[in-house]
Amino acid sequence: MAKMIHSMIRVLDEARSVEFYGKVFGLKVADRIDFDTFTLIYMSNDETGFELELTVNKGRTEPYDLGNGYGHLALSVQEVEVEHKHLTEAGLNPGKIVELNRDGKLLALFFFITDPDGYKIEVLQRHGRYL
Repeated sequence: MAKMIHSMIRVLDEARSVEFYGKVFGLKVADRIDFDTFTLIYMSNDETGFELELTVNKGRTEPYDLGNGYGHLALSVQEVEVEHKHLTEAGLNPGKIVELNRDGKLLALFFFITDPDGYKIEVLQRHGRYL
């Protein structure tokens, strides 16, 4: 069997991204591995063993072209409305809260937020399959 362990995104500014993911999702640096031409920063929290790997390519100054292949990362929280309020008060501009229903039942309650490099992140309330 395979176990998912991390997802990687390329970022321009290590400090800016570490601050964003720490402030928004409570992620902390679990490991940082520096190489001559790039640095890998693994971020996680106590909620899961899954990590976000930030890759910083040294010398890169231009934003990455996210293209049309990237969709989003998804994280679940206990209360979407509480998180949305917290992020709004912090000036981080989360998108509107969306309620998605299927066959008359709540499927998902969520909003999106965008990180400093333009990556979309879906924040879902823990419910149904999104625990």
